Amino acid sequence: MSILSKDKIKKFILPYLSKGKRGESLSEEKRINIVLSIFYRLKTGCQWRELPMERYFNTDYSYTSVFYHFNKWSTDGSWETMWLNLLKEYKKHLDLSCVQLDGSHTRANRGGQAVGFQYRKSEETTNFLYLCDSQGTLLAISQPICGNNHDLSNFKVHFEQLISWLEMSEISVDGLFLNADAGFDSNECRQICSQHKIHPNIAFNVRNGNINERFEYFDELLYKNRTVIERAFAWIDAFKALLVRYETKANNWLCLNIIAMAICFVRKVNL
Repeated sequence: MSILSKDKIKKFILPYLSKGKRGESLSEEKRINIVLSIFYRLKTGCQWRELPMERYFNTDYSYTSVFYHFNKWSTDGSWETMWLNLLKEYKKHLDLSCVQLDGSHTRANRGGQAVGFQYRKSEETTNFLYLCDSQGTLLAISQPICGNNHDLSNFKVHFEQLISWLEMSEISVDGLFLNADAGFDSNECRQICSQHKIHPNIAFNVRNGNINERFEYFDELLYKNRTVIERAFAWIDAFKALLVRYETKANNWLCLNIIAMAICFVRKVNL
């Protein structure tokens, strides 16, 4: 199973993964195989201890060492650095004629950080907010959110996290058109968008009064493009480790999602 070729891992992934400052340094080949092992876990959803180590390593090497490096690169920000640099360097492949905002819940079977009971799903979940472009390429992801909070809970903090991804990638938000469903129809959401000079195109929520008496502009034709974020979620769902959350650390869970976003991006634009 080849998720990304070794050449692409060497070019687009390895440069951003930190190296140990003490002890025996790992060869480039071993670092690539560690990344391939992490990709295997992400794609199949297997437990870390079930990794087929003999497939990737000729010498005796433990799954605990693979997890050690995944956890280390999650903790020191290597995966985030990788994603920011991919966006920055290859943003010409993005279509920013409009961006799509949506949230997604994932069942959390082992509990952990940023987990809460979601009454609509009748189970403990973790939520993310995402932004994607007009092609369905995911651009930004919030920090994990407890499942007992709806999409507008503490919205300013989570939306600022999304915007910070774009700004750090040198993607201008000034003048962006943003599609969002009726769950985001609130004065706070519209005001925050305006503060960033983003044009919100948010479907009207009937709970907020008579739609015919609303004065905000809503472009139905532009809104039809919002469905591409559902396609983006479908691509992410191809990684079985993301269908159910088993990682108890919120940051490790975030980084698994970032890795999946990066893999989809590299594949999609055929870098």
